[in-house]
Amino acid sequence: MHKKLVALALSAAMVASFTGCQNASGSSSAATSAAASSAASGSASSGAAALSGEVKIGAVMPLTGSVAAFGQSGQKALQLLEDQVNADGGINGQKLTFVFVDDEGKPATAATVGKKLIDNDKVVAIVGPLTSNCALSLAPIAQQYKIPMVTGTGTNEKVTKVGDFIFRTCFIDPFQGKVVAKLASSDLKAQTAAMLYDNGNDYSKGLAQNFQKSFEANGGKVVSSETYLTGDKDFNAQLTKIAATNPDVLFLPDYYSTVAVIAKQARSAGIKATFLGGDGWDSADLFKIGGDAVNGAYFSNHYSPDDTSAEVVQFIKDFKAKYNTTDAPDAMAALNYDAGKVLVQSIQKAGSTDSAAIQSALKEYDGTVVSGHIKFDENRDAVKSAVIIKTDGGKETFYTKVEP
Repeated sequence: MHKKLVALALSAAMVASFTGCQNASGSSSAATSAAASSAASGSASSGAAALSGEVKIGAVMPLTGSVAAFGQSGQKALQLLEDQVNADGGINGQKLTFVFVDDEGKPATAATVGKKLIDNDKVVAIVGPLTSNCALSLAPIAQQYKIPMVTGTGTNEKVTKVGDFIFRTCFIDPFQGKVVAKLASSDLKAQTAAMLYDNGNDYSKGLAQNFQKSFEANGGKVVSSETYLTGDKDFNAQLTKIAATNPDVLFLPDYYSTVAVIAKQARSAGIKATFLGGDGWDSADLFKIGGDAVNGAYFSNHYSPDDTSAEVVQFIKDFKAKYNTTDAPDAMAALNYDAGKVLVQSIQKAGSTDSAAIQSALKEYDGTVVSGHIKFDENRDAVKSAVIIKTDGGKETFYTKVEP
């Protein structure tokens, strides 16, 4: 009997040890390192010590691929938010952990890794995906499982139409297209415009359609509309056709990595039009790839580090301190931080990780974050202002702010 009891005790210890390893695998590496450090020093951090239990929130980002800079910015911002929330007592006394997965900027991958977050990691909600294509791919799955999903950057208007568990904390493409078209007509006095966009990308195509609609409603004329396929690198055939129309402005609604290449080829093709774009332009890599070709352009965005609001000032201060940098965080950092914060505050208000309770709290959200005041409309879209950024001297400069 004694030997049996000893054997049972040893088995239980082994199971407990194995279970502990399994639980740790879902946590962020930063949290694991911090715990190890605390154990080594014989003391725990004041914020984490009192926390009991864990709330896991998935974060779907393109950490590799053509728009990896976007995902890496978003990840840094959410890691900052995780630190802040846990230092302040967590989510209703439980530790917050963002579980990051890489969707590579590919819709199929977003669906795969997003489902893994739900099935294996047992997340209670999801921040992201970051791009519209990926958000549209994962949204039906999140809706099916009734997992609240909050994208901070998926601007295509179809994203939240998937279902009532899908939210967004950024403005939508119709508003963005209208803002850029108004800039072209009113500020730049443009009478003619050309467009070059990715016909297979919902974000790019949606922006182009809305820009054209608004620009023509303002009395302008789109004299050339050309398309390309995702992954294309040579745009000379399309640009030659556009050059022949001599437009006042050229609208390039795509992400920084593609836009920068197009801009260089457009200038080489003799196009002298002012370049216009959307929020996908926002990255320091725009200038690294595009050089002088992207100077003198304008694009719509959600946030500017030049904004003097208390929320922006504090966010920039905290971000720079955490990452020991002099560079201000970009819009992708601010927007994903906002999406995460809105979700965290909603879970705190709900007092529960029950899906329906979180959903209800999100619908009632009314607060101010880094990118402005957020309140959801009947489609669970945030109604908020936009800013116009001008590229000048290899950097982004604040031009104006546009209210909805």
